[in-house]
Amino acid sequence: MQTTTILGLRRRRPGRALLILLAATALIRCSGAELHIGAACTDITPERPVALDGQFNTRISTNIDNPLLATAVAIEARDGGQSIDEAIFVSVDIVAIRKALPPLIRGQLSAKLPAVDPRKLILTATHTHTAPVTEEGKYEIPAEGVMQPAEYVESLAGKLAEVAARAWERRQPGGVSWGLGHTVVGHNRRAVYADGAAKMYGSTRQPDFRGIEGGEDHGLELLFFWDGQRKLIASGINVACPSQVAEHRSSVNADFWHDVRERLRAVITPDLCVLGWPGAAGDLSPHWLYRKAAEERMLRLRGLTRTQDIGRLISSEAIEIGELTRGDIRTAVPFGHRAVDLVLPARKVTEEEAAEARKEIEALKGTSGTSHRIAWYQATMHRFQTQDAAPTCTAEVHVLRIGDIAIATCPFELFQDYGVQIKSRSKAEQTLVIQLTGGSGRYLPTRRAVAGGGYSAVVESGIVGPDGGQVLVDRIVELIDRLWDSPEPHQSTTPGQGAGPT
Repeated sequence: MQTTTILGLRRRRPGRALLILLAATALIRCSGAELHIGAACTDITPERPVALDGQFNTRISTNIDNPLLATAVAIEARDGGQSIDEAIFVSVDIVAIRKALPPLIRGQLSAKLPAVDPRKLILTATHTHTAPVTEEGKYEIPAEGVMQPAEYVESLAGKLAEVAARAWERRQPGGVSWGLGHTVVGHNRRAVYADGAAKMYGSTRQPDFRGIEGGEDHGLELLFFWDGQRKLIASGINVACPSQVAEHRSSVNADFWHDVRERLRAVITPDLCVLGWPGAAGDLSPHWLYRKAAEERMLRLRGLTRTQDIGRLISSEAIEIGELTRGDIRTAVPFGHRAVDLVLPARKVTEEEAAEARKEIEALKGTSGTSHRIAWYQATMHRFQTQDAAPTCTAEVHVLRIGDIAIATCPFELFQDYGVQIKSRSKAEQTLVIQLTGGSGRYLPTRRAVAGGGYSAVVESGIVGPDGGQVLVDRIVELIDRLWDSPEPHQSTTPGQGAGPT
């Protein structure tokens, strides 16, 4: 019996009738805009030791475990040969897209590609906690022997603008396919106790432990990008989990996305571009709260590290779903991209919360290595003093329709319940929610989490609370539905169009 290989998997060769059917459906042109797609990757690993972002304490890198990458996929939608809309996705192996970064990159991109709307650039952080700091003054960083944040940001911005431009310049007629898989990667990380209090990574062994606060999302949302010869050139992988297995190390590390990329490239093609898209996972992580000994034993039996095991889980499912959707590649689809600044109500700082922040500042004064934590509380004090004059904040949001799928982004570490709401209420057949995109990366907790307290839900952890979270959900769902209701979904709204709370 002859065999053939699809996406690197060996299978029996189908009969002649099935071959004809596969050939006929390999590249399906449906009603909508014709797609031109390009992809590119670049290395953003620092050349010298750096301070690593994501923890309260200062960590200086001592070595490089694996490379940090930035991956770009450009999509141009055309109608009758005329460009009508576009999107350039860039996923970056850093902890968050700090507010100063998007304007810097978009300015450089406009110089390279003046015909491209810079607002259609979508920047997402994979949320690895072992990548360089990108804000000055956040940590106490030695002046000598360490690459400073401003120097790294200058290099990073140039590389991100260049990789985005390269993906755009490589675009050619192509197609997309999409699918849904399942794998267990993210776990809820907030333990709840008898008195109602909650704690991130709290002990589950103590007598007053009562349960885990929220749910989990084990869906694996997948979007595949193909060239005209049915070669897979890129994949967007949306998993509801931040990449922070290696979060406490003092080494540069792309976390589990490195292992995902390596496994996919070994099976499919060495130049495959992989967009790492963290889903709504503000209260999730790859760490276990219970059954730890049993889980660690299974890792030993498999001979894998935790990041390698996650790489195995994600890549295996992505390969299978890629094969299943290979016969449903769409070269022309309804396409629309809205880039919107949503105005959200800011979370109010109460007098009690301000008093507690003031107390914490006084307790930390004079203690070395606490500048980051002191600044955390000082920011809360500043909010308390200015909140009557600034009752709202703005969040950059992108909402796209690509065929039957919707993609919605937000800048927050969005608690999982909000993602479930968006996916459940969306008119799309399948909806991808991507967090940590185009913003600062602060937490957006649920009302249940705020009641329980603890890091990620206290007022210091984020500037938007449950009221703003519900406005965010409602507005995103409204924007998605408009793309399904519009007779011409490929038409773009005015870049930067605002939308206030309703």
